[in-house]
Amino acid sequence: MPNVALTWQAAAAVGAACVAVATVVGRLAPTGERGWPSVVRKVAPFGREVGIIFGLYAMWQLAGSYSIGHTDEAVNRGLWIWHHERAWHFPSEVAVQRPILGHPLLVQICNIYYATMHFGMLLAVLLWLYIRHRDAYVRTRTLIVLTTAACLFVALWPVAPPRLIHVGMIDTAAQYGQSVYAVTGGLGADQYSAMPSVHVAWAFLVAIAVITATRSPWRWLILVHTAVTVYVVVATANHFWLDGVVAVGLLGISLVVQLVSRRLYVRWRRHDIEHVDADELVVSQHLRSGLAAGQ
Repeated sequence: MPNVALTWQAAAAVGAACVAVATVVGRLAPTGERGWPSVVRKVAPFGREVGIIFGLYAMWQLAGSYSIGHTDEAVNRGLWIWHHERAWHFPSEVAVQRPILGHPLLVQICNIYYATMHFGMLLAVLLWLYIRHRDAYVRTRTLIVLTTAACLFVALWPVAPPRLIHVGMIDTAAQYGQSVYAVTGGLGADQYSAMPSVHVAWAFLVAIAVITATRSPWRWLILVHTAVTVYVVVATANHFWLDGVVAVGLLGISLVVQLVSRRLYVRWRRHDIEHVDADELVVSQHLRSGLAAGQ
């Protein structure tokens, strides 16, 4: 089965194409309040948003090829995580993977889910938010940028995933020719950026976005994607449990930063408006005084 992951070059090219097409279409589409011209003019801005997301994905892929340190340090950190998880009584990743190894179809489904659904679900949710819940879309896009940037910063210090530290786990993607790292041509630095798991961070992020954007009882189904993502990143030997824990922690920090920043901005805007209103009141009083004196 062919590799379905995008390289950073491909993602950057797609992002640039989306921005270019959306810009041209938005400017050349005929004006009109009804029919396809109206639809085109409404959809075109989302094309630019898709381009931005693909650009962010490209940055993530590119940043994965750089790291501070060497692979031997990454292996030592991976072993440190493995041993401390056992000391802290985390469930064994080996025990999670073992039940699916005798079922090739299930293993390949897990590999495909790992390779595609983190980004695919992110785009689908963003499209839905853009169309149905524009305010929630803006908040979610900002949160994606903050969380991904935080994850990329931590990932500069390489950590080997379970499949590369010889603890009894099998690289299921390599076994079936589905490895998302095949395009790098070997054991590049991106293979040693297991900590934190951006897959898990995005899975929890889209769950927060969907659950807070609508009151529909169906919104809770998004948690299925979150649970499946957590399972497949472990079952495919790409991440430790702690990779996901740290990713969720960074998402929480990003949420706090976003909320505090928004409150500070609202407070600043309110103070600015009150200041302008006060100046207008003073001017108005002076004008009234001048008119009264003239009379």
